[in-house]
Amino acid sequence: MKNNNIIIFDGVCNLCNWSVQFIVKRDFKNIFKFATAQSEFGISILERNGYSIENPESILLIRNGKVLEKSDAALEIASELEKGWKALVLFRIFPKRFRDFLYDWIA
Repeated sequence: MKNNNIIIFDGVCNLCNWSVQFIVKRDFKNIFKFATAQSEFGISILERNGYSIENPESILLIRNGKVLEKSDAALEIASELEKGWKALVLFRIFPKRFRDFLYDWIA
C-alpha cells in the first residue's frame, strides 16, 4: 500500500466507522485509501509516529510523506470531498489548538 492519501482510523469506534462511510460516499475521485489502526499497517504507522496503539485518539491522514492528525487531517480530507465540503477549509483561519479542542469534543 503506497503511503499517500491513507486514512488510519479506529476500527472499533462507531463515529470513526461512520466518518469513513461519509468520506467514501463523497470521495468521487477515489483519492483516499483506508486502514484501521488495528491492522498490521495501521499499527506500524502508529508505532513509527509515536501514537498509542491501545487507544488511537485521532484519525490520521498520511499525505505526501506527512502524518496529519485531528483537525488538520479532517480539514485536509474535507478539501478533497465533493459537494461543498471543501468549504470547511475555512476553519483553518482558527488556531490549531482551538480546532483540535473542537475535534476532541466531537470525538
